[in-house]
Amino acid sequence: MNEILIAAGTVSGLGLLLGLGLSIAAKIFAVPVDETAESIIDILPGANCGFCGYSGCSDYAYALSSGSTDKTNLCNPGGNETANKIADILGVGAEKIIPTTAFVHCNGNRTNAKTKMLYNGVRSCQMASQLFGGNKECEYGCLGLGDCVAACEYEAINIVDGIAQISPLHCRSCKACITACPKNLISLIPLGVNKAAVLCMNHEKGGLAKKQCAVACIGCKRCEKVCETGAIKVTDFLARVDTDLCNGCGECANVCPASCIEMLTPGIDSIGKKAAVVNS
Repeated sequence: MNEILIAAGTVSGLGLLLGLGLSIAAKIFAVPVDETAESIIDILPGANCGFCGYSGCSDYAYALSSGSTDKTNLCNPGGNETANKIADILGVGAEKIIPTTAFVHCNGNRTNAKTKMLYNGVRSCQMASQLFGGNKECEYGCLGLGDCVAACEYEAINIVDGIAQISPLHCRSCKACITACPKNLISLIPLGVNKAAVLCMNHEKGGLAKKQCAVACIGCKRCEKVCETGAIKVTDFLARVDTDLCNGCGECANVCPASCIEMLTPGIDSIGKKAAVVNS
């Protein structure tokens, strides 16, 4: 009987000593909790897209908490609501986020763009582009196999008539689609103001580009010549628009013989269709 009591006492004593040791170790090696950063993490969308310039939402939160940055408006997916909440936590004035949306610079749908072969492989733009640049004559055009659709967490992208179209109503400007597109066709453009956008990324000379797609930019420079602000420049046979300089006058779209320039305004939800009203 005594042996049983001794064994039980020994085990109990060891348990108490181990518990005490763990308690002391937990206090010695405890990592301080940054409550401010944790509060910011809770209100961030968790997209970890890197739009803010940091590797993820937590890094941005800790940078704000530590004072490494005071920019409360770096989270585009979160929008102004998140920026206001961050400002409240930090006790500072909120900075506004300029609304943007992702945009596909291609109108090479099944009618406009010519195909050079039938593709029956894996439904991935990345995979298809490895095979002679994809199934279209234009090697710069959208393949419409949905890598951007799969990357978008906000269901903002649909494949329509063989090309990707992005709804500004749902886009959160997280850049996931930009990273996913192997053709580098997607960029962010501002919302709430009239801006010109070139729906082409073909760098071939005009004659060849036109053979590949009926609405390809031919690099004629007519748009460049009529632009009073210098917002449009033609390089490598392709027109490009600097949205910071564009005043939305629409002269470039009026003179474009290829009809590859569109004026994007609040309310344009998809290429060529007033499908919804975008909140500016």
